Amino acid sequence: MNVTDYQQGFILHFGEMGSRWGINRTVGQIYALLFISEDPLNAEQITDALGLSRSNVSMGLHELKAWQLVNSRHLPGDRREYFSTPADVWAIFRTLAEQRHKREVEPTLSMLRSALMHEADSKPDRHAQERMREMHDFIELITGWFNDVQGLERDTLIRLMKLGNGVRKVFELKQKAGLGKRAAEGADQ
Repeated sequence: MNVTDYQQGFILHFGEMGSRWGINRTVGQIYALLFISEDPLNAEQITDALGLSRSNVSMGLHELKAWQLVNSRHLPGDRREYFSTPADVWAIFRTLAEQRHKREVEPTLSMLRSALMHEADSKPDRHAQERMREMHDFIELITGWFNDVQGLERDTLIRLMKLGNGVRKVFELKQKAGLGKRAAEGADQ
């Protein structure tokens, strides 16, 4: 597979961004190549296209499989494994969000729950425990919201995201309506 200059720009950028997202550059480049490829690619094609060693490509594909970000399949009459990314960017985002939650948030919640089960014996430990409780409660709140959002249908999620600042306006209107109602009830008494 020949990579055009246009494609190369995306692949290189994605590789650089990968290191900021907690994956190495090679994994980011492999993912970017698979994402923009019209057809599934085998490891040799990826190696040739990116100029990487076969072992780096194998390790990168293994990591992407562990993150559930690539699909693999065999083509009829070919023993090689071919790789592609899901076609739906929303599915990719959901998978990535689920994997990051599982790898980063759940272990932190587990540690916080364990720490909060112990009685703090000193003033510094009670202060630390209270701060940990605040963090635990915040992460639990975000986790509940995350689970609710993950359960939304794609079209509903898109409509919600397009509301943007409109969500705040809905709450402000509701609050004003509630205050107006209470004021009218007070006037009746």
